[in-house]
Amino acid sequence: MRLEQADCLAFLGSLPDGSVDVIVTDPAYSGMNERLKLGNGRIVGQYAQKGTEGGKWFREFQDSEENYRQFLEQCRRVLNPETGHIYIMFDSYSLLSLGPLMRDYFAVKNLITWDKVNIGMGHYFRRRHEYVIFATNGNNRKLRHQSFPDVWRFKRLHRAAYVTQKPVELFQAMIFASAEPGFTVCDPFMGSGSAAIAALKNGCHFWGGDVAETAVTLAQTRISTFQETGQDPLQPKPANLPGEKIFWDKL
Repeated sequence: MRLEQADCLAFLGSLPDGSVDVIVTDPAYSGMNERLKLGNGRIVGQYAQKGTEGGKWFREFQDSEENYRQFLEQCRRVLNPETGHIYIMFDSYSLLSLGPLMRDYFAVKNLITWDKVNIGMGHYFRRRHEYVIFATNGNNRKLRHQSFPDVWRFKRLHRAAYVTQKPVELFQAMIFASAEPGFTVCDPFMGSGSAAIAALKNGCHFWGGDVAETAVTLAQTRISTFQETGQDPLQPKPANLPGEKIFWDKL
């Protein structure tokens, strides 16, 4: 287990070439956040105060094309050339503005839709989904099984302990499809550590970084509690729908 407080470029830059088998990550959607001109939201507070001592929103990665290309280049460098798979999450804005850059660095294989079940806030239409681009770094390593769907139904978390916390099951789906026990999974935008819990549940090693001290502290406590008790203190209930099996339960 490796957890560090560092921005994504510094964190990835500290990793050796080819040392990671699977990257699963949810970068900040700063492009949409800024263009929506968010005001006094229940979650974000004053978005203009992001990263300040009194602000509710954390200092985030600016997803300009220049920054994103540096990020993707580092991801390609650290991925193992024989095993490397990568999953990057996008909202509707960043999918159109930054998603096409993925093809300059990776072999894009699929676009996955995360159906969050519970509808969220709206901008013309209210949002109920996000996207995940799945790609490889040119190798031919297959998924664990070829019958997995490209729409994943996991309920988004309400009143989560961390502002951008995603369901563990979302990362479990990525890791289960692409990782084998003992693989190294990396999340350079770790947040509260949902990907770390998912990696542990799949018998994988985990390396994660985040620029926010609060995120790293929260993730460390969460991971320690899970390792000691088997319980996830930040997500005590599963995010899949009652009676609906997750696709890895069907194998």
